Amino acid sequence: MSADTDLRPAPEKTAPPSPPRAARRPFRLPRANYPAGVGAFVWLLIVLVPLYILVVSTLQTRQEYLENGALSLPSSISFDSYRQVLEGDFPRYLLNTLVVTAACAALVLVLAVSVSYSIVRTRSRLSQRAFQLFLLGLAIPSQAVIIPIYLIITELQLYDTLLAVILPTAAFSLPVSVLILVGTMRDISEELYESMALDGAKSVRMLFQLVIPMSRSGISTAGVFSALSAWNGFLFPLILTQSPENRVLTLGLSDYVGEFRVDIPALLAAVVLSIVPIFTAYLFARRQLINGLMGVGGK
Repeated sequence: MSADTDLRPAPEKTAPPSPPRAARRPFRLPRANYPAGVGAFVWLLIVLVPLYILVVSTLQTRQEYLENGALSLPSSISFDSYRQVLEGDFPRYLLNTLVVTAACAALVLVLAVSVSYSIVRTRSRLSQRAFQLFLLGLAIPSQAVIIPIYLIITELQLYDTLLAVILPTAAFSLPVSVLILVGTMRDISEELYESMALDGAKSVRMLFQLVIPMSRSGISTAGVFSALSAWNGFLFPLILTQSPENRVLTLGLSDYVGEFRVDIPALLAAVVLSIVPIFTAYLFARRQLINGLMGVGGK
């Protein structure tokens, strides 16, 4: 064996020392915030008590409501109020309101999408002036211009028609919708426009294949806003319509209020039935509506 050969055993490799473990903190329950809990409970009562009165009152007869009051539970559930509403003129009022709401929402979306796309992509001085003009519409209340609107509708021979309600309602919903959609479309990356332009896409193709799909949340927000404005509108139907055939829900509720009596169960039943369609539409568009209001655009 050579003298250069080292017969000593190789030293064992030791693992590096592990870092010291942090001392575990004892688990503690979060400190109770009693004032916040009391405030939340009070706010819950403020919200739930009107809803309770609204629903329970519709399940009582008019005589039972007058004897027991609004806060009492019904001795027996009665759907006479709903039957009375549905057998009256409520279906016709509901149909007129659906027509006005759908027409306003469609008209606003068609105009707002095209105008917003033009403002975002043109970037000229004229388009910026047009955008400022739309923003100016936010500062004009409908009550201030109701007399000129009445004169215009009368000159166009549209008085006492549903179109007389649709046109001004859509006009006053358009500025907010343009503001929402301009902010949404500005969030779309410029590289996406450039890539489509390299593929030979024109402006119309970019609008339908890029802008509209990526602006779904903003479009849903504008659609829900315009639909709510039309559904809850009262001033324009009151001033611009007269016959019962063109009456909408907000005016039809006055059928249950007489000169010497008020049928409160039937009135509240009509209110409940008028809430159901617009609440259903909100359930389907709530995610896009929240995203649009948060300003995240179509991303």
